[in-house]
Amino acid sequence: MSREQKRLNTRELIKRTTELQGTSGFEHNIRSFMREEMTPFVDDIDYDGLGGIFGVKKSENKEAPKLMVAAHMDEVGFMVSSITEKGLIKVLPLGGWNPYVVSSQRFTLQTRSGDYPVVSSSVPPHLLKNKESSKLAIEDILFDGGFESKEEAESFGVKPGDPLVPDVETIETANGKSFIGKAWDNRFGVTLVLELLKMLEGESLPNTLIAGANVQEEVGLRGTKGAVRKFDPDTFIAVDCSPANDLNGSKESFGRLGEGFLLRIQDPGMILSKEMKEFLLDTAETNNIPYQYFVSKGGTDAVAAHQLNRGIPSAVIGVPARYIHTHQSLFRIDDYEAAREMVYQTVKAFDRSTLETLKIR
Repeated sequence: MSREQKRLNTRELIKRTTELQGTSGFEHNIRSFMREEMTPFVDDIDYDGLGGIFGVKKSENKEAPKLMVAAHMDEVGFMVSSITEKGLIKVLPLGGWNPYVVSSQRFTLQTRSGDYPVVSSSVPPHLLKNKESSKLAIEDILFDGGFESKEEAESFGVKPGDPLVPDVETIETANGKSFIGKAWDNRFGVTLVLELLKMLEGESLPNTLIAGANVQEEVGLRGTKGAVRKFDPDTFIAVDCSPANDLNGSKESFGRLGEGFLLRIQDPGMILSKEMKEFLLDTAETNNIPYQYFVSKGGTDAVAAHQLNRGIPSAVIGVPARYIHTHQSLFRIDDYEAAREMVYQTVKAFDRSTLETLKIR
């Protein structure tokens, strides 16, 4: 397969994964897609009790360490909390939302009876009467499916607990370097895991690879706890998307599009160990993979993973995207390719001797 065909396949996969709809606790569509895509390239497919899915590629070496590469399937969304007498829907957020980006957007309401289009409410300027709008809260925003009453909404199967997910088509920018769409946090990781397993087809590994995706990361890093306890990896690599902060052009800002994958050195829940940093830097520089350091105000599944069992050497290999946790994120294809190559080379290099160097003594 030519390089151009591979890149076309990558672009098609990005479009497919980002357009899938699945918020925290309701990742069914993504899980089914991943199972179908991973099965031909792994020895086993296994799940944790919360719904995380992982493909296991076994090493021929019985003494090989276990390496977990984990994305998360869920995207930010909402949940129905109640229905008003006029048939409008009140919601609870699933994941972090800025209230000012929620209004006047299309969502899919997923019910037992079917999926329905809805729009988030807003107040037209004509009705503001030159008054200053008060501070907006998620609880102030109603979701409108065109139902005329609570009874009509309920007749279509709408119930509290049903999820609402952004409805967006993923498109490419004019220069072909970037995409605009939803859920790159974290369909980036989902896309990477699927391509990684294809890249490793037929290759013998010095580790047993456990690659897949957790659930419910956006609501408190919940899914990874069950997955790590189940699979008991020796080392954990989270693949996740982080917010870009590059609009002012400053080279001091963390998360700059087009400058390579993110090597996260610190966030509120984890400090990258000296040993792990040296291993990752050596891997990136040996293979001429562009990277940038990243410091974050939010955490990833590695926060939970590195504290579990007896303590697990962990790291995050990520990419930046502008405007995450909205309907329209913008992200670069070359940053993704750098992260994919980094994870591939890391997996190829991780053996028993590497594991020994990561242990803090």
